[in-house]
Amino acid sequence: MSLQTNHRWTFAPRFRKGAFGWRSQPAIIRIREALSEIKKTARKNPILGAEGSILFLEKISAGIANVDGSSGAIGAAVNAAVDVLVPIIVGAPADEALRGKWLDRLWQAVASDDYSYIDQLPDRWGELCASPETASIWADSFIDTVRMSWSGDQNRGGFYNGTAACLSALYTAGRFKEILDLVGLAPYKSWEYRKWGVKALVTMEEKTEALQYAEDSLGLNVNPFFIAEACEEILLSLGQTEEAYRKHSFAANRKSTYLATFRAVASKYPDRTPSDILRDLVASTPGEEGKWFAAAKSAGLYEEAIELANRTPCDPKTLTRAARDLTETEPRFALEAGLAALRSRDEPSARHSPVVYIHGRVLRKWTPGLCRPQARSE
Repeated sequence: MSLQTNHRWTFAPRFRKGAFGWRSQPAIIRIREALSEIKKTARKNPILGAEGSILFLEKISAGIANVDGSSGAIGAAVNAAVDVLVPIIVGAPADEALRGKWLDRLWQAVASDDYSYIDQLPDRWGELCASPETASIWADSFIDTVRMSWSGDQNRGGFYNGTAACLSALYTAGRFKEILDLVGLAPYKSWEYRKWGVKALVTMEEKTEALQYAEDSLGLNVNPFFIAEACEEILLSLGQTEEAYRKHSFAANRKSTYLATFRAVASKYPDRTPSDILRDLVASTPGEEGKWFAAAKSAGLYEEAIELANRTPCDPKTLTRAARDLTETEPRFALEAGLAALRSRDEPSARHSPVVYIHGRVLRKWTPGLCRPQARSE
């Protein structure tokens, strides 16, 4: 399948340098439109789809240079785009010469990215090489500079953006011992580099050593979430479920909400009862018992949910919604949730949900400025 060099991409002119103002939403819409166009093309012509993917990655950073990234929305959109586009590039049936040109263009895009929007590409460099042979060639092109940057020589050392790409390429090339030797030269502990050592040891079936290597990776500015995630995965693969649960499950499955965290842990450990998981999660966050109310309610643990809401403050809006939604199916729980919402009236968030409904009728109405909830006259 040949490349159509005269193909016109609708998205391309939209991502000219500085094309967007400071608002992120217009740029995000254009990113989604570009992904849709590329995916549609890739289904018919995989090589052309890969070409469009590379063109997008070449243009995206300069195109969104003026967008305000403080909310994280635009960065998340670009990361999601990379996750979509990399498999398209990898899966295209390109010959060695064409893939070499693609990789050269991609590396130039990485080197020219002043805003770090596509800085996850080096981590996936071995994957992009698509073969151990190509990956080995790229690893050789990086490795001497990586060694120099980690030599400790102040005149020759420093940050090198090819380090992650080198480790990724070494992994795809199957050069696992070299990964461990190279990471051993690093002057500081960085999970971004040491994770490749863990992956290498796991692939070499040295899982016990991989576990110790991961646990020894904690250092300054290292997020323990990623280490816990790796350790949990290793222990589960060894069948050591109990140790994985006790040592790493809570940190490894921490999500943006308490309900999502509960569901993540429960899905990985189906042999444990929901009530046991909930109890252990609550114990791991002392003083935040009420925040697990939604997780308990979702699991059908109604008595536990009310007990949690009564122990520490719970969002009155959450309690009120629970009372409303379960009035018919769980009337006793609904009543208790409604009363708990009233007791939480002194919390600032309670002022946004002053009315509690039970069986479609107003149970109590709190009036700001009064010290007690007022019974509504019928």
